[in-house]
Amino acid sequence: MAKYSIGVDFGTLSGRSLLVNVETGEELASATKEYTHSVMSEALPSGKRLPPDYALQHPMDYLEVFTETVPSVIAKSGVDPNDIIGLGIDFTACTVLPVMKDGTPLCFFDKFEDEPHAYVKLWKHHAAQDKANDLNAIAGKRGEAFLARYGGKISSEWMIPKIWEVYDEAPDVYNTCDSFIEAADWVIWQLTGVQTRNSCTAGYKAIWNKKEGYPSKDFFAALDAGLENLVEEKLNCPITPIGTRAGKISPFVADALGLSENTCVAVANVDAHVTMPALKIDGPGKMLAIIGTSTCHILLGENERYVPGICGVVEDGVYPGYFGYEAGQSCVGDHFAWFVNNCVPKTYYDAAEAEGISVHEYLTAKAAAKKPGESGIIALDWWNGNRSILVDVDLTGLFLGMTLQTVPEDLYRALIEATAFGTKTIIDNFNSHGVPVTEFYASGGISQKNELAMQIYADIINLPVHIGGSAQGPALGSAIFGAVAAGSENGGYDDVFTAAKAMGSLKDKVYMPIPENAAVYEKLYQEYTRLHDYFGRGANDCMKRIKNLKGEVIAKKAAEEASSVLETSTANGDSPTLPDGYNSAE
Repeated sequence: MAKYSIGVDFGTLSGRSLLVNVETGEELASATKEYTHSVMSEALPSGKRLPPDYALQHPMDYLEVFTETVPSVIAKSGVDPNDIIGLGIDFTACTVLPVMKDGTPLCFFDKFEDEPHAYVKLWKHHAAQDKANDLNAIAGKRGEAFLARYGGKISSEWMIPKIWEVYDEAPDVYNTCDSFIEAADWVIWQLTGVQTRNSCTAGYKAIWNKKEGYPSKDFFAALDAGLENLVEEKLNCPITPIGTRAGKISPFVADALGLSENTCVAVANVDAHVTMPALKIDGPGKMLAIIGTSTCHILLGENERYVPGICGVVEDGVYPGYFGYEAGQSCVGDHFAWFVNNCVPKTYYDAAEAEGISVHEYLTAKAAAKKPGESGIIALDWWNGNRSILVDVDLTGLFLGMTLQTVPEDLYRALIEATAFGTKTIIDNFNSHGVPVTEFYASGGISQKNELAMQIYADIINLPVHIGGSAQGPALGSAIFGAVAAGSENGGYDDVFTAAKAMGSLKDKVYMPIPENAAVYEKLYQEYTRLHDYFGRGANDCMKRIKNLKGEVIAKKAAEEASSVLETSTANGDSPTLPDGYNSAE
């Protein structure tokens, strides 16, 4: 009797489940649920406005993914739930939330429903950049050894800056919660009733090391005296290696989802890292790029090397027995979504509709008619800051070379090229620091849908580009880890390498570099590098000055609007609300 595993992939805008045959890797059914609250970057559900650089989510959305997509794939596939032996999940990271000791998120309480810091901070929440800057300065001054493992900088996207932000700006949230936890671990907790912390997110996002643990109490006290016992008080759960079993699904959840109580649940994982076995990658030198709203680059090495500007190197962080390296780009698919939503004329939408295709497809077809260099446009891919190798969220996007002859497809193609140039910068950085990249693999929606983009990548990085065989790479990877959690005694596998060989897949088509294109792109890459260093390494900080001015103007405008409301309220005879500790007599 065939056995099956379910992989659940929690992305930035939606979650999806995939049901897979454990023996063959055949994908029998999938289902997707868009998050009800999406990404909250402007306001909370109540309407309360959010400051700049916020990116929050509602944890209830994650539970809805389970209750809607898991029963759906079971019904679509027609398999017997008793034959579903494992379930694994992956998540964007660092995506963190404050919870009580029973796992209840603080935002579920009426008291905190209007407090932004009580909600999930999504990976691209960048409002803790000031804390990241201070953390890096303090760690550098103290000579903290951990800093070198993370490329010399801890990102504002990671756990400790986000927790420090809560401590500083919402002390009631910090003091009330019992733990800060990755959303990846939180959903596993909801499935099994067992709290775990996976070694992948702990290693890459929470400054935890397999041999040394977290940074010292002295370090946290140097950040702020009140943070001295952060680990003991708010991160108080043992670290569990990825590839192990978190537990079995709880009876209540099994009944709600239509699963057997014998279903084994894998320890949580990160969306990028979990994807490697889905493409059968099993050794060093093979870089995997998961290309979606952002891109994460994963690479295995046999030795630990300190590479500047990367997101981290973690022992056993991806596969046991290897050092896993991570780098990334904060804005890729988001570039293209921004562009079609804001910069494309109605005539293009009408033409796309007439042809029965999307605007993305229409722009891609028109861009494909251009030769490399033909448009005269070059871009910097920093619309959401730079993750690697500059690690600076205050950098912004740039187009150079526009004229009155520039058309939308020129800019669209320049954005594709910019993301490929960014990837080449990351590859060159690894190669120059003793971590060779000899092969390149791609997964994610763009790799599946956009042939032009993948050919441009091949031409710019000057390497063949292998494409994952599944349109749901992370979900397939999670299903593979679910099969490993079940173990051979239940019809699964005892290690991820064996499971990957059986369940992973690659497309037959490989994008090969075109020498003529590669030669032109090498010239453009030299210009990209000059712009990258000029605007990104301090020679010209105009991006940051303009961004700071924007913040000042927005703050002033908000204050003026608040003052106008207060004046109107007072004129109408309403009494203004004063801060706690004040009264009208004072």
